[in-house]
Amino acid sequence: MTPQALERGRNWLEKGALRPTRQRLTLASLLVGDGQDRHVTAEGLHDAARVSGDKVSLATVYNTLRAFCDAGLMQEVTVDGTRSYFDTRVDDHPHFYHEDDGRLSDAPSSGVEIRALPDAPEGYEIAKVDVVIRLRKI
Repeated sequence: MTPQALERGRNWLEKGALRPTRQRLTLASLLVGDGQDRHVTAEGLHDAARVSGDKVSLATVYNTLRAFCDAGLMQEVTVDGTRSYFDTRVDDHPHFYHEDDGRLSDAPSSGVEIRALPDAPEGYEIAKVDVVIRLRKI
């Protein structure tokens, strides 16, 4: 990992007030080290860590991604009941899910219009609305 990637990772962890443990720093550097936003699965990030030569268990990757989400550094995007992606871009924005290759990408916000939502049940409030547009090649 480059010194710049490690520094970006360290700064990112500081934004979330997270202690830069070895595992967190490794994963943060993989996620934001080049300054680009990422959509990753836990398995994909685990593979990237392994390829970079860092030993991090899959359970640690899952726990660390959850900690990043809890700290407001990432958001989880659930595509279906069994597949979650983790996005380093945390503002509200829609996504394209490419069914053919299982890839998630940002979709433009223009053209997406939500005019009304149902009232939340008693004792609840709407926390967030996720828009995932599924794509299939024709």
